Amino acid sequence: MNPIFPIGIHSLWDELNHMPSGSLWWVNTDQDVDAYRLANQTLAAQQADARVAVITMGAPPRTVIQESTVGGPDNIRLFSARSSPDSLHFLTRDVMSSIDPYHYLIIIINSVNYWQNISSSLIHNWIKKTSSWAKENNCAVLMINPDNNSDKQSSLLVSEHRSLDGLATLRRQGEMHLLDIAYWCNEKGVSAQRQIMLETTAVGWSVTAAEDHAPQPRSDEKQVLSHIAVLEGAPPLSENWHLYDNNETLFNDARTAQAATVIFSLAQNNQIEGLARHIHTLRRQRGTALKIIVRENQASLRATDERLLLGCGATMIIPWNAPLSRCLTLIESVQGQMFSRHVPEDITLLLDAMQPLKLRGYQPWPTFCQAVGALMTNPLLPLDGKGVMVALRPVPGIRAEQALTLCRPVRMGDIVTVGDGRLVLFLSFCRINDLDTALNHIFPLPIGDIFSNRKVWFEDSQIAAEIVQIRDMNPEKWGNPLKGPGDISAVVNAQHDSHAWRRVPQPITLLDASDGGTSV
Repeated sequence: MNPIFPIGIHSLWDELNHMPSGSLWWVNTDQDVDAYRLANQTLAAQQADARVAVITMGAPPRTVIQESTVGGPDNIRLFSARSSPDSLHFLTRDVMSSIDPYHYLIIIINSVNYWQNISSSLIHNWIKKTSSWAKENNCAVLMINPDNNSDKQSSLLVSEHRSLDGLATLRRQGEMHLLDIAYWCNEKGVSAQRQIMLETTAVGWSVTAAEDHAPQPRSDEKQVLSHIAVLEGAPPLSENWHLYDNNETLFNDARTAQAATVIFSLAQNNQIEGLARHIHTLRRQRGTALKIIVRENQASLRATDERLLLGCGATMIIPWNAPLSRCLTLIESVQGQMFSRHVPEDITLLLDAMQPLKLRGYQPWPTFCQAVGALMTNPLLPLDGKGVMVALRPVPGIRAEQALTLCRPVRMGDIVTVGDGRLVLFLSFCRINDLDTALNHIFPLPIGDIFSNRKVWFEDSQIAAEIVQIRDMNPEKWGNPLKGPGDISAVVNAQHDSHAWRRVPQPITLLDASDGGTSV
């Protein structure tokens, strides 16, 4: 008779507890302390005659495994492994040279963030190879992986259900823990997308007494989880609306949703990458029935940002200039929809594709020309949508190097250089009709107070032709940034009040005082 090994969480029902032999299981944890605790509780849950082996990585096994006082196997085989890719690559061979794995439970405890520097293809190959080995030798392998980015690992592994028999994540939530089960397949059936709250008792983790053991239906389809800024100060529209003060709290509650509508708020462009990671995690882990909407409260998004959020799994993006009535109509329009677009398992691919220019701020003249020229010839980017290049000539009395001290790009891909007495900016993926908005974000003073004229290029052919011309400019015409903060405040009569630059008015004498003139 083939043995069935329980996982070490008390009161967990059998369809989420059993690990039959001939299978491979994977549990992510937020911290190594939780990984060690889960391993020790799983050992304590085994029968006295169970055949168990533990392989630790990054810590000696005798410092990780504690002697159980409430049960567990009579004998445990302990092994240690190095924190290198080769350790798991040769795992099955090394185990076979030490023990006969037949009817064994083999617990592998990785070092923290072990898998982050290993490519997804190697991870998938290892899982497929180890799953076949476990079936061939009729043993159960439990991988416990402490990782501070467990969402990334779960997204990579959620499609491995043909090789992985179970995938779960154990994360802290305040004083309690949440067991988030992506899927768990054993002799009792298949369970998926389950979240179980755990409390700490005298014997270890246990399912909370109030936990509902029934399967989670899509009964939340009418629920709306929304950032409070989306309603612009209005109260919740019905009992189905739940408002949150920030996107982080909203994201944590949305982890347990099945088919609800989740509405994030976007007010600044530095929120885009974090919001993209939230959306990617929810879409990969919670499925296609979830409706994920981004409400832009201030002008923050460029074309590439919208494509990034949609590529990560957003259902819809509502622009900043849409009134509340229009916003509610758009929210209503997505009800009942299923998300059908493919979302890559690794968000890094999306970030690299949507943000190819990994530069920001001032660049020397040759670097600027090379970066913009390479972007124009990138065949993966949309035609005539790669960005806007603008040349700005300062007003008389201000040198270009002085005006550069006021230029503060905050978005990755926005670069600037100085040459021939002017500033040349390239704003990646900026639309021509959004140029003034972008410049107002980059410069703290009105553009008309700093620059006398400007020239703009927004088509790929125009930008590429201009780059060819300015690349050949004589080096003596290149500019350099000022070594210190510069004397721009004196030139334009401005002071910084720790929030923004403000012009300082100065008295001007219209006529000489002896002639009856007046100072204003």
